[in-house]
Amino acid sequence: MDELHEQEIQHSEEEHELNHTDKLVGVFTEPGKTFEQISKFSPKWVDWFIPVIILIIIAIISSFVIMSNPVIKSEIMEKQMQRMEENFQSAVESGRMTQEQADEQMDKIRTQMEQGMGNPIFQVIGPLFTIFILFFIIAGVFYLFVKFALKGDGTYSHAMVAYGLPYYILIIQTIVILILSLSMNQLFRDTSVLSFLDADRSTFVGWILGKLDIFSIWFFAVVSIGFAKMFKSTSTGKYYGMIFGLWLGFSLIFFFLAKAVPFLKNFGF
Repeated sequence: MDELHEQEIQHSEEEHELNHTDKLVGVFTEPGKTFEQISKFSPKWVDWFIPVIILIIIAIISSFVIMSNPVIKSEIMEKQMQRMEENFQSAVESGRMTQEQADEQMDKIRTQMEQGMGNPIFQVIGPLFTIFILFFIIAGVFYLFVKFALKGDGTYSHAMVAYGLPYYILIIQTIVILILSLSMNQLFRDTSVLSFLDADRSTFVGWILGKLDIFSIWFFAVVSIGFAKMFKSTSTGKYYGMIFGLWLGFSLIFFFLAKAVPFLKNFGF
């Protein structure tokens, strides 16, 4: 009887639904067990919505703080102006515009950038639009590949939880980036080896160094585990392969697109 009672208690504990705080901690401590437990219940929208909203808030605060630093603000503007100048110089050399027209456009752009970078509306809209919209798009892409390529058993809601809950890792990364930028008076776009070396992002070596980012690797590793557990898979390995393959594959495509279309460099590809 005692043994039967213990088994009932153990079964009851196993079926206990975690609260969001437990899920938050579990993402960092035991992602496999955490997502396995989450998968036993219907996906909750708060499990992706809360971390996404917190990341947006942290990103907005970070943007305001960084833009309040005159050294970093000047660095950002000069790098963007340098890219624009290269594009206009190419147009001048090809005969599409004169040097006077290029100089006039550069002056207008500089004035617009100075006004835009000081406008709080843009500092709010940028992170809000980018993070929120990209979340749904990327979660959707992962879902389609999991559903049709790996034949996973789950819905788009499962995919949003699997992709959204690990956003707590990105929140930590955003805070670290802010601390690094302020402490070194230099804009850090990420926590990759490339950022610390301040190397050229336009080269293939630069692309590789840009992927050597402990937070990004950690994030996608947990996302892989999340999808494997949420979609009832017994093999996590193929999910690692798919998630990391999509991350690196799409990033590489954008890298070569930026090579072919220099204007795309302005968007950080």
